[in-house]
Amino acid sequence: MAQKCESNYEFRKQLHRVHRNRLNPARNRRRGQEIRISEKWQILIPLTASEYLFRVAQDLQDYFAVSLGLALLLKRSARRCGSAGHPAIVIATPAELPEPGAALTAPRSFTLSATQNCVLLCGADERGAAQACYHLEDLLNLRQAPFLSPQKVTRAPLFSPRMVHSGWGIDQFPDQHLNAIAHAGMDAILIFVKDVNITTTGFLDFNHTIDRAAAFGLDVYFYSYIKSRRHPEDADAVQFYEHTYGRLIRACPGVKGVVFVGESCEFPSHDERSKGRLRLDPVPPGQENDPRPFPGWWPCRDYPQWLDLVKGIMRKYNPALDVVFWTYNWGWAPTEDRLALIRSLPRDISLQVTFEMFENIEKGGIPTRCVDYTVSFAGPGQYFRTEAQTAKERGIPLYAMANTGGLSWDIGVIPYQPIPFQWKKRWEALLAARRDWGLSGLMESHHYGWWPSFVSILSKEEYWSNARPFTEHLQQVAECLFGRRGAAPAIAGWALWSAAATDYVPTNEDQYGPFRIGPTYPLLFLNEDHKVPDVPYAHFGARIINTPYFPHNSAIVPGEIALLQSMAGKMRQGSALLLQARQHSPAVSREEADSIVRLGNFICCCIQTTINVKRWYLGNQILLDPQSGWTEKHTALAQMRAILAEEKANVEAALPLVTEDSRLGWEPSMEYMTDPEHLRWKLQLLQETRDRNLPAFEQQLRQKKKAPRRQAPPAAPPWE
Repeated sequence: MAQKCESNYEFRKQLHRVHRNRLNPARNRRRGQEIRISEKWQILIPLTASEYLFRVAQDLQDYFAVSLGLALLLKRSARRCGSAGHPAIVIATPAELPEPGAALTAPRSFTLSATQNCVLLCGADERGAAQACYHLEDLLNLRQAPFLSPQKVTRAPLFSPRMVHSGWGIDQFPDQHLNAIAHAGMDAILIFVKDVNITTTGFLDFNHTIDRAAAFGLDVYFYSYIKSRRHPEDADAVQFYEHTYGRLIRACPGVKGVVFVGESCEFPSHDERSKGRLRLDPVPPGQENDPRPFPGWWPCRDYPQWLDLVKGIMRKYNPALDVVFWTYNWGWAPTEDRLALIRSLPRDISLQVTFEMFENIEKGGIPTRCVDYTVSFAGPGQYFRTEAQTAKERGIPLYAMANTGGLSWDIGVIPYQPIPFQWKKRWEALLAARRDWGLSGLMESHHYGWWPSFVSILSKEEYWSNARPFTEHLQQVAECLFGRRGAAPAIAGWALWSAAATDYVPTNEDQYGPFRIGPTYPLLFLNEDHKVPDVPYAHFGARIINTPYFPHNSAIVPGEIALLQSMAGKMRQGSALLLQARQHSPAVSREEADSIVRLGNFICCCIQTTINVKRWYLGNQILLDPQSGWTEKHTALAQMRAILAEEKANVEAALPLVTEDSRLGWEPSMEYMTDPEHLRWKLQLLQETRDRNLPAFEQQLRQKKKAPRRQAPPAAPPWE
């Protein structure tokens, strides 16, 4: 692969390229009865088209220019079809195209009809017309040439909302990123909110963001970080919440919804099963050892009372406001306590439940519980199933935290997880939840954001009616990226990567440890501590990285290592196949193919670091164990010296990967954690441990071995 060097944040240039060259000269020939779109074609919109629809048409015009090298005229027109002399792409709604629009009832649904001289793109509404345009782009991207099969297809979205956080920067949404999100089929973005126009990174003009999002057919949901310091029965509760949530919605009436999650919206509950105070509040005298959970981590009986008060205040300023209540923090609680809360919730809110979390699973004989968030288990978990069934019984709209934007917390500093067959299991499970429990909305990413990739292309297809079969679509995507000769090894490689994901053991200790930042994670000698360097402007920075490493159960660490070694082996085999496939990649797709191969190699480095961290932990335990003998400690030191050498090689292997791709090693809430600077910091720590810490400990061992043993006093005569 060609060597390149990116500076930090240079990946944003890639995110700004919504349209890119898709023309493959080897495929630029008509097949059978295909329709050839040439520069004779025009793009037509109604005379009365809104500014939004005009921009959608301009976007399609830009697509043809940038992606296929065609300059198509865009004009407002009363014409509703093309002709032999004037072929046209017509973008409209049922108001202009009543016949094709008659079957369109769901918001954002559309019909695409293609004949020799006319392509009709009719949406149930203007956002549906936009999705029809994006679908046309998708078809032409798969063809890699300006040819389209004669067809008529009607599609409707299966989920709404589909919410994502920014993958450009936390709470930052440039127009290009909004456009890419809309192209990917999502219909909403998420912004963390601390106050009016205040988010995690400081000031943000909320109304301007809402307006810009709407210009791309997207709604905005506020993810509340506002403190709720009053119980509904407090004398000043109405005044307090009028000044917080009421003031927020009064200032931003165009927002679509507000997401409340326990840890962020906890209030001083009167439920005697909770502490009754906020987590960061001072501890009252005498309650230092109170074992009860905080209200944000318990299904308190008075959450319905709190919700009724808050939603009533907010809906004075936006009667249609979607109030989303997310039970993430107490999925661990007893089933009866959780379901009792849902049975008492108001029915005019939406209930959000994390799809796979809190499930007890076993892998290779190793027991674990799914933590937030993992795709190693497709789901749904028992926590989701029980709450989904109860929501259905109550008639409460059901959403899922699904992470199907392409990324979970399994590995913290990558753009997406390239495991299409494992994602397919998640998509199928979500569609089954839609059928069985009425699942209607999705949160598709948390603060780690969304990144456009071949996974998001596959995901988009799964979430619309009349989708093409997954195997067929995957083959088409693979051929676009790796050519016809490279498609088979690419798919085989993806299958191995997907199988590798099932060897992952999701634990808090690993997700807040080596898997959070990969090769930067330090090997700390005898449990010394070194804070991972971070920047002051990061939302979380190193605060969500735990050092030194301690597992939750030392006894299963060898078993976890065995599973990770299996995972690493499958990843490496898959990477070899992807590298083989890359040789057949057409020039137009080589950059994307290279990034996929590079991502797989980086994931291998992350897995190897986690293996080495666990092996290092076992060595540390031997050195710290007073019952371990000199020989055992000496052997452990030799093994640890070998681990240092292996990890040094692993970090050095990661260095060119993060140098070539500035997205690797970055996460929106932490900022850079595994860029070249951090990896050089890690290499320095490894060298210090090798040259200073290990020799010093060995010297202590030798001195203890040479020291004369203290003689025991003579035994007293038996008669004494």
